[in-house]
Amino acid sequence: MTVSNVINDHPNVRPATREKVLEAMARLDYRVNVAARNLRKGRTGVIGLAVPEVGSAYYGRLAAGIIAAAERRNLRVSIEQTASRENELDALSLSRNHQYDGLILSAAGLSQADAERLKVDHPVVVLGDRIFGGPVDHVAMPNLEAARAATGHLIERGCRRVAILCGALEEVDTSSLRLTGYRQALEAAGLPADPGLIQQVDRLGMRDGAERAREMTASGLDFDGVFCVTDALAMGVLRGLADAGIGVPDQVKVIGFDNVPESEFLVPSLSTIDPDHDGMAERAVDLLIGRIEQTEPEPGPEHQDFVGGFSVVIRESTGGPR
Repeated sequence: MTVSNVINDHPNVRPATREKVLEAMARLDYRVNVAARNLRKGRTGVIGLAVPEVGSAYYGRLAAGIIAAAERRNLRVSIEQTASRENELDALSLSRNHQYDGLILSAAGLSQADAERLKVDHPVVVLGDRIFGGPVDHVAMPNLEAARAATGHLIERGCRRVAILCGALEEVDTSSLRLTGYRQALEAAGLPADPGLIQQVDRLGMRDGAERAREMTASGLDFDGVFCVTDALAMGVLRGLADAGIGVPDQVKVIGFDNVPESEFLVPSLSTIDPDHDGMAERAVDLLIGRIEQTEPEPGPEHQDFVGGFSVVIRESTGGPR
């Protein structure tokens, strides 16, 4: 019992006794049997993480943050790729079969209409922008605020014809939220919102960004700044503008969103929004653990909605330092 009290950091252990136990543990190279402890609690010590695309730089960084946060709490993470709404629903319904203690779901295909499907018999935390108002804990990007800041940065740098590259606009998703932030920045600066500067693409990737940048310049569209809702789009835009002979940042300034590692090493290096990935990962894991450890028969606290922080990273593509 004394050893157990020391391991579990019980306050009613004399300092001298605690020191003797810790010395004995170090001498014997004693390690807590986490598997046995979890079995006694009826848990596996494993949480699930379901993401749309494991090969994506953004989701790779997200997964790394969640794995690190889980390891600090003596948990392991099992990752699965969803890629569709149907697979996201399967991840929700089959998590118990995979013997996860709980699931962190990065929802890209689900919508508010699927909210009732989130009511499963195991803990779930949703990452992303599609589910609002419950019924589970939700961790979201600072889409509105960060998009407003990104567009505002271009305006501060002298841009007056700022285009936005985004995806198809749905009821509540990444593109629609970031478009709202873009419009708010234009309004705050007293600039007109030209519908022709809202450029929608099928996929938020480099190829689509490059192709659209070439089309924009070939069509004679007047623009001196581009806010891309992902860094992948922005990388493509840099290539498309270079192919068209457009100088960045002298003629057109470009800013992305996500601060993926590659953005720092482009020529020119890419200005971008850096969301607090690690902070969001920490909060998602903490929320899930809270639900896992909620053992009372009565309903627990109401679901929580958390919006992460961000910073604007200024690099060469908007005239920042070399």
